[in-house]
Amino acid sequence: METVIGVVVGAIALLVVVTLISALKIVPQQREYIVERLGKYQRTLTPGLNLLIPFIDQVRTKVDVREQVVSFPPQPVITSDNLVVSIDTVLYFKVVNSADATYQIANFLQAIEQLTVTTLRNVIGSLDLERALTSREEINRHLSGVLDETTGRWGIKVTRVEIKAIEPPPSIRDSMEKQMRAERDRRAAILNAEGHKQAAILTAEGDKQAAVLKADGDRQASILQAEGQAKAIRTVFDAIHTANPSQKVLAYQYLQALPKIAEGSANKVWVVPAELTKALEGLGGALGGLAGTANDEPTPAASAAAGEVEREAARAAEEAAAAAREVADAAKVAEAEVSAPRTDAPRSLPASPPSAVTGLYGTPQTDKA
Repeated sequence: METVIGVVVGAIALLVVVTLISALKIVPQQREYIVERLGKYQRTLTPGLNLLIPFIDQVRTKVDVREQVVSFPPQPVITSDNLVVSIDTVLYFKVVNSADATYQIANFLQAIEQLTVTTLRNVIGSLDLERALTSREEINRHLSGVLDETTGRWGIKVTRVEIKAIEPPPSIRDSMEKQMRAERDRRAAILNAEGHKQAAILTAEGDKQAAVLKADGDRQASILQAEGQAKAIRTVFDAIHTANPSQKVLAYQYLQALPKIAEGSANKVWVVPAELTKALEGLGGALGGLAGTANDEPTPAASAAAGEVEREAARAAEEAAAAAREVADAAKVAEAEVSAPRTDAPRSLPASPPSAVTGLYGTPQTDKA
């Protein structure tokens, strides 16, 4: 008997413990429990310790009230220009009323997904591909407005809708890449042309400034050269007037300039006229008589160098007179040969003394009738 009483007491104690455990409910933070009493909604348990009536109150659903993120699979959508694009969406939402989310709709996640797909097709269907690719913010706002308005009666708050990717068909992507490549090539060509243009402008400006500076330099150089030549001529002129050279010195300078007349490749043959020979014959006498003329005396400052110059001029005059006589003799012989009657055997003309002519003019000379 005692054994039976012990078993009954133990069973009662166990029942009491189970009853107390079932009556106490600890709800975690950011969670809400939906409690039903005899199958009817009774209340919503908030985070913390809660008491229930054992075997009468039951927890129907445990609801997470944190903001949740759901990524939907890609959905094919047709744009207004009849292109099929694949769009991935991400939905951010949170449960604001656990009882409505439990009793107003059977599966609110599936309902939100289907509502998102249909709304997205309506929005994208009114846009072309280019606008759909560049109007993501507008699409997000439109989706958020429609979803928030519809899911409000379900106790769901849609906080944000994002479009992860819009994938056009492969052929359209290839065409878009070609278009972008052509656009980049065009911009590169424009930039290259602009660079060549700027380079040409800068080069022309540089050439212009260089030409101006070169012309200015040439002008300055010409002015300085002309001033130098003027100063040199003025110095020589003043020196000549200061030294007061005699006529013999001038005659000597004239004789020194005669050989330069015969220089050059074109002066191979000289035609010596009779007037030149007569002038040369009288040159010696003229040079000898120049010493006694008036205004022929040098200044005292140049008297020392004038004696040597006069002696050189006298020697040159004598050599010129001798050469003139030889040239005159050669000319007379040539005239006699030309005026004589011709024979079968031609006679050669006597050559003029080479030493005198060569010494005077620098190159051998040949007389021609």
